[in-house]
Amino acid sequence: MPAERRRRAVLIGASDIAHQGRMAVKRGIAPMVLVLGFAAVAAAAEWKAPASAKAMKNPVEKIAGLKAGKSLFDTDCAMCHGKTGKGDGPTGAALNPKPENLAGKEVQRQTDGELFWKISEGRGAMPPWNSLSEKDRWSLVRYIRSLAAKK
Repeated sequence: MPAERRRRAVLIGASDIAHQGRMAVKRGIAPMVLVLGFAAVAAAAEWKAPASAKAMKNPVEKIAGLKAGKSLFDTDCAMCHGKTGKGDGPTGAALNPKPENLAGKEVQRQTDGELFWKISEGRGAMPPWNSLSEKDRWSLVRYIRSLAAKK
């Protein structure tokens, strides 16, 4: 490719990126991404729940918890984690690091208590969901468990 043609291609690409950036600012996305970018740096280390959380048992009955958990997930979690929990939600696409695949082995091998603790405490771009009742957070854990079967 001749040098002038390469230069034009680069300029067109840069123009497209600049346009997308301007549109993101107009939509209010850029400030959110900037804040979440800083949060991603804090979230880069491995995320471990304390030993006391590992032993916690889920007190919510399975069937009721699945139903309530799905409703909560669809409202509060799917925007980042995606409808099937694979970390591919529309808001999650702008995050770095990407949201966890909740159906994956890394999440599913954790105890219910560890998941409950992480939902409650949050980290980085994931807010602490301690504003939800304990029953609701345990219901989310029940629903997250069901995602492994939906791979």
